[in-house]
Amino acid sequence: MHTRPSPCRTRARSPRRTRPTVARLALAPLVSLGLLVSACSPMGSTASAGDSAGTVLAALPRETPSALAPYYGQRLHWRSCGVPGFQCATMKAPLDYADPGAGDVRLAVARKRATGRGRALGSLLVNPGGPGGSAVGYLQQYAGVGYPAGIRARYDMVAMDPRGVAHSEPVECLDGRQMDAYTEADSTPDSQEERDALVTAYRKFAESCGAHSARLLRHMSTAEAARDMDILRAVLGDPKLNYVGASYGTYLGATYAGLFPERVGRLVLDGAMDPALDARSINLGQTAGFETAFQAFAKDCVQQSDCPLGGSGTTPAQVGDRLKAFFRQLDADPLPAGDKDGRQLGEALATTGVIAAMYDQGTWEQLREALTSAMEEDDGAGLLALSDSYYERDAEGRYSNLMMANAAVNCLDLPPAFNDAQQVEKDLPEFEKASPVFGESLAWASLNCAYWPVRATGEPHRIRAEGAAPIVVVGTTRDPATPYPWARSLTRQLASARLLTYVGDGHTAYGRGSTCIDSAIDTYLLHGTPPAIGKRCS
Repeated sequence: MHTRPSPCRTRARSPRRTRPTVARLALAPLVSLGLLVSACSPMGSTASAGDSAGTVLAALPRETPSALAPYYGQRLHWRSCGVPGFQCATMKAPLDYADPGAGDVRLAVARKRATGRGRALGSLLVNPGGPGGSAVGYLQQYAGVGYPAGIRARYDMVAMDPRGVAHSEPVECLDGRQMDAYTEADSTPDSQEERDALVTAYRKFAESCGAHSARLLRHMSTAEAARDMDILRAVLGDPKLNYVGASYGTYLGATYAGLFPERVGRLVLDGAMDPALDARSINLGQTAGFETAFQAFAKDCVQQSDCPLGGSGTTPAQVGDRLKAFFRQLDADPLPAGDKDGRQLGEALATTGVIAAMYDQGTWEQLREALTSAMEEDDGAGLLALSDSYYERDAEGRYSNLMMANAAVNCLDLPPAFNDAQQVEKDLPEFEKASPVFGESLAWASLNCAYWPVRATGEPHRIRAEGAAPIVVVGTTRDPATPYPWARSLTRQLASARLLTYVGDGHTAYGRGSTCIDSAIDTYLLHGTPPAIGKRCS
């Protein structure tokens, strides 16, 4: 999301011996200066407008166009990745599907071969979200070693970094020092001068992306990435696509189903986005979602002995007021953070750090410790570390291209949420109502696509995927980044979808520790049997 941009991604989990969690990278889609808040999906409070969009994504012809035959017929040359057990290859796809002769884009692919006995089920493609999260990194660090052994025994585990992401001709914009300045920009401007500075930051980011990555920026849409996935399916020798997508990965997977319904195998869409929403609605829905997550954190925090925001009997509203007061204090007087590059903890980075912890309740303890250090010991290092993790900034000051790819995809997929600062100011009350704690920052974050150098090619639409095999949509009731109503809306849109509900906290559900959820998804992936209608787990 954003306190800058907020991505739709799952948080990458540590490999688990028993059951993993699915994620990136699954941060949600906000796109602003700090968090990725832009459009992972689309409209109005947390209520979904999923059935209101009149446009339906049309399926592509079943016959592969002759101009694409060389891509579908290519052979991958697998080599060692340097990571034990994994192989890597490079796949070519047309830069422009409307003009396949205009050049190629080279896409990084990785796999881990099925490890067990029994009938092989082909390939299982995974994507952790973003947009902008590295699927290859997710496979090597988590899915390929942490997915249930039964899944890894029967499937070749496969990932492809989408065009413009990580190892697939990554979009480039700002360097490390420039990104530091961008992420530190004041996202709650109090004066015309500060509003102008924020707009300038967005403009500079957009212009830099246009200057350094002009070739790719017009061809990073989700629809194009989905078409790349179909080429991969073919070159892997799979008649149908089996896929697990988290967060933004659900939008990518649903788009694939809409374009190629007859090629849908077993699709799991965990932490679903709603393609029928516009960018403003997506950002507003995420704002309310993060408030819901914060309320859950606040209730838990005050029951802990180390909560710096209040004790037993303190209401969530009071917790929120204390956190906002702390943010205001940082706006005026940033804290030292022990950073070798001289960065201090200001309001923008602190807000990003708190939002980052809302993705997974397993991070709440770390957040309490970081807040305690900052509020009681004037040490901002803990919150800065959470923010750096969110932005994928390493100790040497280098950033992955997550934030850059996130904006490139979001700003191409949907028209901007706001066109100028005046529109943001008009809608501030609605965003602040949705989240008294984060609303102002996330409203301004929604301005990031206004200055993008490439005009959006997508629009809100519904996806039917008529004729597709059963698809499993997973929604978490208190998901901060992809609110539960989005999962319900996507389920209603897809002709063959089954909704699997997780009653709980956090972003995405598979691998988070619910035996009920994991068993239902494993059964579907191994046997093709979707969950019972209306199945709910906790």
